[in-house]
Amino acid sequence: MTLNDDLDTLEKSIRQLQIEWDKYFGGVEKRPPNDLHTRVTRWVRELGHQEIRNNTERFRSQTITARFNTFNELWGKRLRAREEGKPLGVHGIKADQLPPPPPADEAPAPPHRPAAGQPSEIRLRGDSDAAAVRALYERFVEARQATGEGGVKFENFQKLIAQQAGRIIKEKGAQAIDFRLETKDGKVSLKAKPVR
Repeated sequence: MTLNDDLDTLEKSIRQLQIEWDKYFGGVEKRPPNDLHTRVTRWVRELGHQEIRNNTERFRSQTITARFNTFNELWGKRLRAREEGKPLGVHGIKADQLPPPPPADEAPAPPHRPAAGQPSEIRLRGDSDAAAVRALYERFVEARQATGEGGVKFENFQKLIAQQAGRIIKEKGAQAIDFRLETKDGKVSLKAKPVR
């Protein structure tokens, strides 16, 4: 079995684990998915100890690990809130118990920060770097959700990134492009930096 096959299987397991946690927090299941969670955690930990020479596989591995760590933190918070008897909604409290939003003229939204274990920039090595585009898209959507902006279709995002990457590589003679997210005035944007 190749490393790519292992990563495919791990991604499927993380998706399944996410479904199982959602069932538990939704009241469909009576017990948390501890067995599957333990297996996936062990697998992610073993993956972190492997030496991966292929850059694409290493990047994909790091992306999967970062996504799992983000989910893991969320599940832990929701589990603690449940054990402490706090009401649970999508984000741990019910919508009618949320504090009122601050007035628009107050402090601006903090800049988007990547989750622990995630690099602050995502490097694309050409407009056909599918794993990097997918990771950038997931982080972009997550940041937009945090600011209350609407979703974006992956196909549209992919097309835009391909156009930008192709133009920057051609005009600047770059080997790759580093993309990073910035949040200003409640709007998420992408900043591109050519890498020569």
